[in-house]
Amino acid sequence: MLLLVVLVSVEHASFAGPANEELTHINTIRDVKTTQNLTKTDSEYLGELWNRSSYVARSCKEIRDKYNEKEDGLYYMTTANGMVYQTFCDMTTAGGGWTLVVSVHENSVYGKCTVGDRWSSQQGNNADVPDGDGNWSNRNTFGTAEGATSDDFKNPGYYDIVAEDMSVWHIPNNFPLEHWKLAAILRYHTDNHFLRLYGGNLLQLFKQYPVRYNVGSCSDRGPAVPIVYDHGDTESTSNLYGPNPRREFEAGFITFRAINYERAAMAICSGVKPTTGCNTETYCIGGGGYFAEHPPYQCGNFPAFDWDRLGMEQGWSASKEMTEAAVLLFYR
Repeated sequence: MLLLVVLVSVEHASFAGPANEELTHINTIRDVKTTQNLTKTDSEYLGELWNRSSYVARSCKEIRDKYNEKEDGLYYMTTANGMVYQTFCDMTTAGGGWTLVVSVHENSVYGKCTVGDRWSSQQGNNADVPDGDGNWSNRNTFGTAEGATSDDFKNPGYYDIVAEDMSVWHIPNNFPLEHWKLAAILRYHTDNHFLRLYGGNLLQLFKQYPVRYNVGSCSDRGPAVPIVYDHGDTESTSNLYGPNPRREFEAGFITFRAINYERAAMAICSGVKPTTGCNTETYCIGGGGYFAEHPPYQCGNFPAFDWDRLGMEQGWSASKEMTEAAVLLFYR
């Protein structure tokens, strides 16, 4: 019996070695193939990026038309005077060809016109600087396309591209670029070519409708343009703001240079137009360098989205989703 057990054990051992070696070999081959596939994928992606860098175009629409590109992602643009910059192209929504030119990001809704509030003022709430940083009507640029949901962004396309329409995305803060479209809480675009009437871009529009303190009454606002929804609708748009502001606006529009009761101008009311009231600081973004009511409480990129200090659709406060999302602006 002892001999038999030993023989069986030896026989079993004699088969165990090669079987394990074969299994290890198979796993090794699989790992090598996986690595090769990943390397191939990375190489293909790098190749695509390299090809994109050779394109010469002023906008994503031009890249779409000239090079038949249909993939969302980062591309290089060239301005009229030869400056090269990188930005994100939406090549799939409503025919594609949308160029990201701006993101409005609120570092802290409790920091009132402090560092990072480039779309209002980084110089505090100052009546002597009614334009604030003035970036809606100048050629300053800042930030990166890839970081557009974690910081303010403005590229040369803002003033260089001659566009007809706009697209707007609201993306939760700090989301990576490859997930922007799926993560958006709201996406819409215009389709009536309204920018033709205002010089082809926001720089020219805001030169006609300056964003500053004491530029007019609250009825003296800029254009309100109807929108087409790509994600969301009028009801979901309204619910992103507080219950009190909902009684003051109509959803389904984008409005420019909306002035409040205290004669301070906000740059953009995203998804809505003021109708029966002028507390626009609670549902519009951007602005000049001075807000007269309870200074500096309304000053900042998202002026009074936190009016009730709750940010949970309570009273005048915007929803948490809206307050903690960057607003991305595209041209086509």
